[in-house]
Amino acid sequence: MKKFLLSVFVLSSSLCANAGGLMTNTNYHIAFDRMFARGATTEIDAAYSNPAGLVWGHEGLELSLNLQKPWQRRNIETQMDNFLGQPYDKEYVGKASAPIVPAFFASYHKDKWAVSAMFGIVGSGGFVEYDDGVPMFNVPITALLAAKQITPGSYSLDSYMKGKQYIYGGQVSFAYKFLDCLSASVGARVSYYDGFYRGHVTAVPGQQLSQVVGSDPLVNLQLDCTQRAWGFAPIIGLDFHKDKWTVALRYEFRTKIRTKNNTELLSVGSRDDSGAYSQIDVKAMAEQIGNEATIEALSHTSLGSMAGKVAGYLPNAETRYDMPSLFVAAVAYEFTPRLRASVEYHHYDDKNAKMADDRQKTLSHGTHEVLAGVEYDINKKFTVSCGGQRTDYGLTDDYQQNTSFACDSYSLGCGGAWNVNDKIRLNVSYFCSLYSDYEKNLTNAYGTPFKAKETYSRTNHVIGVGIDYKF
Repeated sequence: MKKFLLSVFVLSSSLCANAGGLMTNTNYHIAFDRMFARGATTEIDAAYSNPAGLVWGHEGLELSLNLQKPWQRRNIETQMDNFLGQPYDKEYVGKASAPIVPAFFASYHKDKWAVSAMFGIVGSGGFVEYDDGVPMFNVPITALLAAKQITPGSYSLDSYMKGKQYIYGGQVSFAYKFLDCLSASVGARVSYYDGFYRGHVTAVPGQQLSQVVGSDPLVNLQLDCTQRAWGFAPIIGLDFHKDKWTVALRYEFRTKIRTKNNTELLSVGSRDDSGAYSQIDVKAMAEQIGNEATIEALSHTSLGSMAGKVAGYLPNAETRYDMPSLFVAAVAYEFTPRLRASVEYHHYDDKNAKMADDRQKTLSHGTHEVLAGVEYDINKKFTVSCGGQRTDYGLTDDYQQNTSFACDSYSLGCGGAWNVNDKIRLNVSYFCSLYSDYEKNLTNAYGTPFKAKETYSRTNHVIGVGIDYKF
């Protein structure tokens, strides 16, 4: 049973340390959702995407409030040709959700200078929940109990996982026009990470089995871990604006985020080889004798083989969730006074942004994104636009995990704007992401002797509405 409990704990540590995906968001303003390539804009959304360009924008004060509603699924299909003597094919449905996601922009432009601010959810953002757990929990539990002649029909397995990750960010920038065609900006963003990881795995004997072995659980793991931290990053930019052309460059430095655990619950229990059940309150032990002493103490118990795996959960243990540095290059061209188009490139240096357990080293490269968009003024009142984005994360099998996976994608967006009057503009949008399924082959699936194929898939749909106000 020690091997069994070790397997469960290794799996659950992946949940606590790595729930979520690559860390950075870019869709804050509705103009991005309906066009994507906004890195060379001079409108209010430039407060995030091109602060240096605001010196060619609206003279005076401008504010913008934007609201988005996403719907997502993150599914895992597990297929095994032979699992306990029969094929196994099950889809685990992950319900990813977020409430209405707000973002706020402000800018003030006068003569050759401009100041701007932006607040939004700059990284991650939302919840993911698996009501039936995930295969990395369920498969090894079933297999290891079967090895003890405890068949699936003789017990009930209750497995559940939920994680939350939000990174809130506030950004302030200052821009100045040095030449009639060239400006520069400097700024900074303060970020706040807020996340939790909750789950349990409990195998309880059925009525007949309990008459033989008793009613104590066969295995019982309980986890409730919250993580919070602050981060800071400088941001610099350049904007060249002449006639019908705009060329913009922006660089965001890495945001170092080191979270500290607030462990509300960490408890593990199992039966030893004689069938005796024991439950250890690991959290209480750590609070009484300290984290290092807890690991040492556990190493001398029947749970000794898992002692080194508790570090990621223990009170005040630290985990890295850096946001990577970001380089942006964008070009916009005005074909006519009513027709504009933009292209853009992003590079996120994910391989040099620290993740839990140095997981960033398993990526083949940092994230590459290519964006393009077009915007057309039907008349003075109405504007329509559309755009697309291609995202390549550099994924590998070693990076992908049940509790944290990504899929390369194409995203498409469309929408419009209504100039209600000279001061008010209303933006609406819809975009979706078309993900490429990722297949991962496992030789010893989840610590068992079986072969398996995992297929990771995702869906994403977002609608948004926003209002810009010029004073």
